[in-house]
Amino acid sequence: MPRVALFVPCYVDYLAPQVGLATGELLEAYGCEVDFPEAQACCGQPMANLGCHADARPLALRFAKVFDAARYDHVVAPSGSCVAMVRHHYRELARGPREREALGEIGRRTSELCEFLVDVLGVEAIEGRYPHRVGLHHGCHGLRSLGLGGPSERAPSPLDKVARLLETIDGLELIELERRDECCGFGGSFAVSEEAVSLRMGRDRLADHARGGAEVIASTDVSCSLHLASVARGAGNATRLLHVAELMNEARKARATG
Repeated sequence: MPRVALFVPCYVDYLAPQVGLATGELLEAYGCEVDFPEAQACCGQPMANLGCHADARPLALRFAKVFDAARYDHVVAPSGSCVAMVRHHYRELARGPREREALGEIGRRTSELCEFLVDVLGVEAIEGRYPHRVGLHHGCHGLRSLGLGGPSERAPSPLDKVARLLETIDGLELIELERRDECCGFGGSFAVSEEAVSLRMGRDRLADHARGGAEVIASTDVSCSLHLASVARGAGNATRLLHVAELMNEARKARATG
């Protein structure tokens, strides 16, 4: 039984804690021994994105200490952007070989939920029921930094791990999008510094899903879901926004209760 530490990013913890709970329940349902280390804190991504590397470094070192390999085989998070930070950028913050090794090691053990289900646990199908038309919105980090799906600029496109899982759910119809890998416009501080552009990008994404007839939009990142939900509310759009962990867990429970 894999020993898995659940990493819940800051914005999930404060704004969508149900996503963290759904992630933990899914991992347990697929045979993992799940723990939530209460000493965990921010991974440091917001600081690093703003160029404040000196502020991000202590958080990276804390992360490696809290999620120590002696206690956990894997670290799993419902966030492509935070996992991309840990896996691809922690070593850039290191000072000296010892820190580089520690930060590189934690990066190798940290996974996004869907890639962990597919690549580590070998899950081929989600045993559940969800009779709805669903639009899949890939977060940019998960798509391009982690390879959760195949961005349109790559040919041939690699396996879309998230779509593969969703398509196995009984009753779920995954809709076709005109621009399946376009950014929603959130982009962290971009949504603040370029508010008008960010809003327009969000409207474009919602319109694409609407043309496909989506009843629900599922995203791999809570930040994207929150941004699109805010844009939808402003437009009087009642489309439901969910993280993929919520959707898969709902589907699993629906099957279990008949």
